Amino acid sequence: MKCTNRKLLTVLSAWLFAAFLCGCGGLKYDFAYDPDYKVSSFQVTKTSENLETSSFAQNLCIVSADVSANDLNLENAGAACLFDLGSSGVLYSKNAHERLNPASLTKIMTALAAVKYGSMDQVLTATNNVNITESGAQLCGLKAGDSMTLDQALHILLMYSANDVAMLIAENIGGSVEGFLEMMNTEAVRLGATNTHFANPHGLTQDNHYTTAYDLYLIFNEALKYESITQIMHMSAYETVYTDKDGKSKELSVKTTNRYLRGDFNPPENITVIGGETGTTNAAGACLILLTKDTSGNSYVSVILRDPTSDDLYLDMTSLLREINNQKERFD
Repeated sequence: MKCTNRKLLTVLSAWLFAAFLCGCGGLKYDFAYDPDYKVSSFQVTKTSENLETSSFAQNLCIVSADVSANDLNLENAGAACLFDLGSSGVLYSKNAHERLNPASLTKIMTALAAVKYGSMDQVLTATNNVNITESGAQLCGLKAGDSMTLDQALHILLMYSANDVAMLIAENIGGSVEGFLEMMNTEAVRLGATNTHFANPHGLTQDNHYTTAYDLYLIFNEALKYESITQIMHMSAYETVYTDKDGKSKELSVKTTNRYLRGDFNPPENITVIGGETGTTNAAGACLILLTKDTSGNSYVSVILRDPTSDDLYLDMTSLLREINNQKERFD
């Protein structure tokens, strides 16, 4: 399935041309994303010299319906997608636009907003908001007054999925957690992720916190433009030293939560896992998004949401990634 929406572009362009001829120069051409629109939207830009339209979906994969694959059965997954970034093709899609809880896949947007609005050497200082008490929440043990750079925080966030570090980043980059959430949600709309709303920066279960498999692709695809994020996601272990409120050093060593990079599971032959993000809560189930490459260097994004268990998740993801080889065999 290829990204096409030419009919809509033609109609929209004709309307704009007609309006322009009718002398509507004083009108503001502002077509915001429709929160109820399932696929994509168009942006209209008015400058002092010209009026032009551009397709939001240019160079992106577009999903308008489920896309099946022979011998691929992901009945346990709530949603799953496989995208070919090179061709903008959709190799598989199940419930791509169904709103689901993303768990720690939320942290992709947390990292994206932090890198976009902060600087890697910026020093972040923790407040009492890092004291997360939810049972089972992944934490690195931050205390009020602890400080580290954004670079350190992003390593711990993306590799170890530490929820207290997500709060640290949010408060310091956004000025407040609420301010940072506004950044996250504004960025989601800008990317066309209109079936997404973030109620916190870490992904622990909360009302009005949701996204879709397709929206996660849009967010992840944008995050991949930042080398600092892709480099961190590819790491399997990280050691650092940060300081407490008294300036004393505190050592921290973390390992990735990605079970491919840890060696617990092997991807299909000829497929290399570059990195991604994991997430698990009781409400969200087991979730995973990945960047992978084949032997020709072609890049793919795969995402699975709401699998029952971690083992189910990685077995299903391996089956999904195997479809890359299957597609190549069909066209060779």
